[in-house]
Amino acid sequence: MTENLPADVAAALEAMLDTERPVHVALRRQLPHLSVLSRCSCGCGTAFFEVRTGEVEPAPTGPGTVVAAEAQIVTDGGDFPGEVLVFTQGGYLSWLEVCSWSDDIEVSLTAAGTSLRPY
Repeated sequence: MTENLPADVAAALEAMLDTERPVHVALRRQLPHLSVLSRCSCGCGTAFFEVRTGEVEPAPTGPGTVVAAEAQIVTDGGDFPGEVLVFTQGGYLSWLEVCSWSDDIEVSLTAAGTSLRPY
């Protein structure tokens, strides 16, 4: 379902979009129609998307920009250095953002791997 996406982006989206909430189910249907337009140059893993909107329906998130999913990054030591957010615009996946909670700690989507704890 996510073979057209980089492995780190695919893993994050699959971990964060559950299979029970109707909004998440609708967003998961967009994954085969999703591609990465660009990535942040700092190495954090933030990715900006393009959805082939003519091939899939929008999720019922509303017309504006919405945080559709969020998860804490959890280290092996049990620390929480940041979070990952999934944004939609007009019901379509728009971007995935990786955020650090400290200027002293660098986080990345690759390092987060499966260490994401959805809120």
